[in-house]
Amino acid sequence: MDQKNIITNTIAFVKKQLANAEGGHDWFHIERVYKNAMLIAKNESADILVIQLGALLHDIADSKFHDGDETIGPKMAREFLLKQDVDLQVIDHVIDIIENISFKGGNEAQKFKSAELDVVQDADRLDAMGAIGIARCFNYGGFKNREIYNPDIEPNLTMGKAEYKASNGPSINHFYEKLLLLKHKMNTKTGKALAEKRHAFMELYLEQFYKERDANV
Repeated sequence: MDQKNIITNTIAFVKKQLANAEGGHDWFHIERVYKNAMLIAKNESADILVIQLGALLHDIADSKFHDGDETIGPKMAREFLLKQDVDLQVIDHVIDIIENISFKGGNEAQKFKSAELDVVQDADRLDAMGAIGIARCFNYGGFKNREIYNPDIEPNLTMGKAEYKASNGPSINHFYEKLLLLKHKMNTKTGKALAEKRHAFMELYLEQFYKERDANV
């Protein structure tokens, strides 16, 4: 099967699987990550097919929505790609991306590295920043019935993977526990440049949030 048909079939598969997904992890999130990845890849020396498939399948079964099970997504992706007669080396690389793309609290050592993972990871992290990142943060907070803000609950900046996954803190805390940390975790030159702009917007948002909280505006 040629690469164009593989991508077409993958898009159709992902749209079907995520038809009822939470708004921050639905097809439109995947589409944005895919577009970000294609933009970043223009300035990188990397395998475009691996990047495309990694971006499209990276959240096919996010563990957050499967009782923390991190094996479901890679298994689903592998089974699908095998049916598409994708080269086994490509499949293994895509699975490595799916298994290593997550933030996981930011304190876990990444077990796999590649230029393709760098691109897809930057693309995914960009979608957690800026105006869209803010919208996704509060959408997920509402989905989990979390408080928007609570001054009595301090952000936890030392969480390990398990603690991060189990965290139920206010949405504003998530800015400090993840979103504002992403700028310094970008891999590519393009990703870093785009992250600077989105980071600045989040800082501006928080400044306005605290002004409104204190009735200073």
